[in-house]
Amino acid sequence: MTFPSFIVAMKRACAFVTDEGGITCHAAIVAREMQKPCIIGTKIATQVLKDGDAVEVDAENGAVRVIV
Repeated sequence: MTFPSFIVAMKRACAFVTDEGGITCHAAIVAREMQKPCIIGTKIATQVLKDGDAVEVDAENGAVRVIV
């Protein structure tokens, strides 16, 4: 989930991936306004992705891949 206090970090991000949320959640709205890709409601992103992981986000197909 995201919160308004995350805006500074979200400006630096290339894309957003969240565990929870729907099409009207904070992350989705901010992503639309910032014109950045966003995948919401993965349920497991924070379990699978670790700090420092390089990832590829394909928002059109709803896919997130860890780049090795």
